[in-house]
Amino acid sequence: MANTKRELFQKRRLRVRNKLRAVSDGRVRLSVHRSNKNISAQIIDDAQGVTLAAASTLEKDLGFYGRNNVEAAARIGAAIAERARAKGIEECYFDRGGFLYHGKIKALADAAREGGLKF
Repeated sequence: MANTKRELFQKRRLRVRNKLRAVSDGRVRLSVHRSNKNISAQIIDDAQGVTLAAASTLEKDLGFYGRNNVEAAARIGAAIAERARAKGIEECYFDRGGFLYHGKIKALADAAREGGLKF
């Protein structure tokens, strides 16, 4: 049981991604990354290997530059949903990576759902 936090994170990330890959049915993926200072989300088409839409707290026009809190996560979720709907994307699947579905990740997902994305 000498697993480090990083090893546990990697195991969780691979477990989540492999389960999603099995049920993806050609849908795009909403991938979330959280660091200590920022949070970002991307909508990725894995079949073509391209990013279709992205939103991050690194964008100054969103008003949460360099912040990583629940309000910033909710704003990013709303922004990614708006950008996805502008490109005609309504359905995706949520890839939380190795992050637990709690707090900032949950706020981002809820805001994206309220913005019109279905997952």
